[in-house]
Amino acid sequence: MALFAGLAEKLQGTFQKLKGKGKLSEADVKKAMREVRLALLEADVNYKVVKDFVSKVQERAVGQEVLKSLTPAQQVIKIVNEELTNLMGGEQSKIKIASKPPTVIMLVGLQGAGKTTTAGKLANVLRKQGRRPLLVAGDIYRPAAIKQLQVLGEQLDLPVFSLGDKQSPVNIARAAVEHAKNHGNDMVIIDTAGRLHVDEELMQELSDIKENVEPDEILLVVDAMTGQDAVNVAQTFNEQLGLTGVILTKLDGDTRGGAALSVKAVTGCPIKYAGVGEKLDALEPFHPDRMAGRILGMGDVLSLIEKAQDSFDEEKAKQLEKKIRQQQFTLEDFLEQLQQMKSLGPMEEILSLLPGMGNVKQLKNLQVDEKELVRTEAIIQSMTPEERRRPEIINGSRKKRIAAGSGTRVQDVNKLLKQFNQAKKLMRQLAGDQSKLAKRMSKKRKKSGFGLPFFR
Repeated sequence: MALFAGLAEKLQGTFQKLKGKGKLSEADVKKAMREVRLALLEADVNYKVVKDFVSKVQERAVGQEVLKSLTPAQQVIKIVNEELTNLMGGEQSKIKIASKPPTVIMLVGLQGAGKTTTAGKLANVLRKQGRRPLLVAGDIYRPAAIKQLQVLGEQLDLPVFSLGDKQSPVNIARAAVEHAKNHGNDMVIIDTAGRLHVDEELMQELSDIKENVEPDEILLVVDAMTGQDAVNVAQTFNEQLGLTGVILTKLDGDTRGGAALSVKAVTGCPIKYAGVGEKLDALEPFHPDRMAGRILGMGDVLSLIEKAQDSFDEEKAKQLEKKIRQQQFTLEDFLEQLQQMKSLGPMEEILSLLPGMGNVKQLKNLQVDEKELVRTEAIIQSMTPEERRRPEIINGSRKKRIAAGSGTRVQDVNKLLKQFNQAKKLMRQLAGDQSKLAKRMSKKRKKSGFGLPFFR
């Protein structure tokens, strides 16, 4: 499910109409702003937030420098992009690191928001940044909460501090911080208890923990799919505890996006991270500018690059480049590239990060067939090592065996071999003479007068 699918589709549709007009009048802008207002309200964005947002955009967009510019529609979209970015916090808000370790992070929230899983995901993110996190089992009320955190710790190979369910959460938190100091853990992530709703007892317990361990961060974990309720919960927790930030979970399942667009404006608390899936690496730093770009169909190339850097092995990439240059690219390399692409996530999600590909209808029209990738993988894995290295030896009888072993047809094997040969041919052409290619492109650019930024 695409992030902010409904809202993105409506806003992009509105601005597409503006682009078709060429010159804009004040009336055109006002009409577009009415559509923007409706789209935001339908996305469950707080009413006051919508009113303020539309007012700011309209005030800037009906200025003479916009309406009399060469591309007024683009100028309006630029203003909306800037205001959306400001609405969600302006810039990325990072975890505040204590001057003297350990940095103590308290995770708070209602039951069912995903605090325990988020604790594990956050620890995983921080470890990738070179930190040494300690997970703390501070929820002594929910059955199996302690066990759940311990299992997550095992899966991630991270330490979990627990005193069972007989000690008070305050004692557990205090002892955990001491343990971290003595064992070289520079980050302490405390998983606290939740309730089905905000109550006095819960708030008092959280206030006591705060008073005793003086956390550097108090992060509210809240379910994005609850929309306005998420914002109301954030407001209440902030009033009682003084939050330093919010982690929105299940943002990938929320097609409306009301919580993400309202929470900063209503509470003043920045969104620091967003949960975008069930896997333990599916927690992303929240970048307001990138999120605004996704909503408006401008893509999010930086996030795509970061995903690729996390998924691709630099040493293997160098080896692959060498193989391509020496024309030694095999089906084994083809399979490895396929598996690395799969590790980036669903193809629809990857494509949605590219500029102009945020529109849900466009992605549907592309019909990215994930099953085709699985089929290709199965066919290559059904080959012998020799066949993968030397596909030219694959004759009729071998094709039948490969098809039977992969649960596919001989036609599918033929199709894959044809695709592989085409890919190999293309790579050979590219590797053959890159300087000639650059020269050719340079000549074309001079003739047409149209320049690409990467061909100087």
